[in-house]
Amino acid sequence: MASASAKKIRPKYLNLPAILFEIRLPVPGWVSILHRISGALLIFPFLAWLLYLLDASLVSEQGFEKIRTEYLRLPLAKLGLLVFVWAYCHHFLAGIRYLLLDLNVGIELHRARATSWVVIIGALDLTAI
Repeated sequence: MASASAKKIRPKYLNLPAILFEIRLPVPGWVSILHRISGALLIFPFLAWLLYLLDASLVSEQGFEKIRTEYLRLPLAKLGLLVFVWAYCHHFLAGIRYLLLDLNVGIELHRARATSWVVIIGALDLTAI
């Protein structure tokens, strides 16, 4: 009983700095968190932004040229498109990984870590392409 009281006191509430800098998550944990973040990014800001771009480009030929030549040359728009492509690639690859995990494929620890690295590196490679 004495050893139970000598245990390290665990924090009751976790905050973002604790998750990012104090707790060391395994690679599958990061893939899970990034899967949720990429899904949220695909729905909330990027869906509205892409619908705006589609609407502006379909209004007229001048609108399409303005989007193509002026708007998409802005550094912030390029960065937004790059993040959108990464979010789509990561969400797609992680979704395939989770479907395979549901089928009990790759649930061993070493395979789970390997497929996590495949998702992270594959999403970055597809984004670079």
